[in-house]
Parts: sequence; structure tokens; C-alpha cells
Amino acid sequence: MVVIGLGRFGSALARELVNRGTEVLGIDNRPKLVQSLVGQIPHVTTADSTDIEALRQLGVADFHRAVVAIGTDIQASILTTSLLSDLGIPDIWAKAISAQHSNILTRVGAHHVVAPEHDMGERVAHLLTGRILDYVEVDADFAVIKTKPPRDVVGVPLRESRLRSRWGVTVVAVKPQAAIGGQQPGFTHATPDTVLTYGDLILVVGAIDNVERFAATE
Repeated sequence: MVVIGLGRFGSALARELVNRGTEVLGIDNRPKLVQSLVGQIPHVTTADSTDIEALRQLGVADFHRAVVAIGTDIQASILTTSLLSDLGIPDIWAKAISAQHSNILTRVGAHHVVAPEHDMGERVAHLLTGRILDYVEVDADFAVIKTKPPRDVVGVPLRESRLRSRWGVTVVAVKPQAAIGGQQPGFTHATPDTVLTYGDLILVVGAIDNVERFAATE
């Protein structure tokens, strides 16, 4: 995998990929930054990613996946993404810093666009309101949340709780509050026969408005 742009986001991504056993080529146009990452990222080099010949010489076209993690230089971000598309990279991920930036990246060839600051801001906002303990948006209008069950669904099998008809959500996993055999249990798949108790942690999926409404129920 190629990671282009080794600022805080790009370098953290590259190091984590390396730790997970992925072969990574890191590219940045700042020699001092690249030098500081030698030893952390096995294959890291200084190059101008807006120069298609430089990308060709580095063998970027041979990679299946590339990430454009360039930060505030929007022009370089867009041009790099366009050149990767020209090189035929089949899976291009790009970091955006605004909605307009995201739209342009998609138009010039990015297959996936991420907005770390925006996404984190939304996630924290959800955690700061209501009873949501964790929140992951998996599509434009769909999310998974971690929360505790409201009073209305405690003590009855899930099949009798009418979750879908009342809130439009589904409980997919549960972590019991009480220890079992002296050990604290982890999450297990929920079934129609699962009976929730106060203090359990549950994973709930559904449309964003629905999971938020469910989490706000006492």
C-alpha cells in the first residue's frame, strides 16, 4: 500500500498498517519529516507526488491501493489523487478537509474519501449527548451505537420487546453486566431469546435518527 502525505494522520496510518503486517511505501515531499520516520516505516522516501514521473519511478503504479493523506495543501491533494487515477490504481483513498474538497476528490478519481476531523467531531457530539457510550457511523444514514438498555426492554426476551416496530432498531450483541463464573464476559451475539438486564451493554444498529431516539429512551 502507498501512503502519500506523512503528517499526523498519514504517519499514524502508515505506522498502524506496518504494525498490522502490511507492506507500506510512505511518500512525503519534506526531507526532514521523512528522515524522522526512518525506522518507523520501513519503506519511506522523499518525492513530489504531483510529478507523475516521480510516482512511476517509485513503482506506485504497481500498488493495488493508495491513500492520499495530504493535509492542508488542497491543490497537491487533488492533483495527486488525479495522477493516481491516471496510473490506474484500483483502490484510491483520500483525506478531505471540507465538503467541497471531498466532492472534488471523488470527481478526480478517489474511490473512498475520509474526513477525520469532521467524523471525529460528529462522533464526540453523539457521545456528549444522550446515553450513547460509543458511536460508529457506517453509512450516510446508518450507525452502530453502544448503550445501555432502556427500562422498557429489560426483563423480557428481545422477540417480545418490539424494538423494530417501536424504534426501528436491532440489538445485535450484548455484554452482560454480571460476571459469569467469576469472569467478566465479553460481547456475544443477541438472539430473539436474549433477556436484557439493567447495566448490560448492548450494540444497536439502525438509521441514525432511530438509534439516537432509542438511546434517549429512559
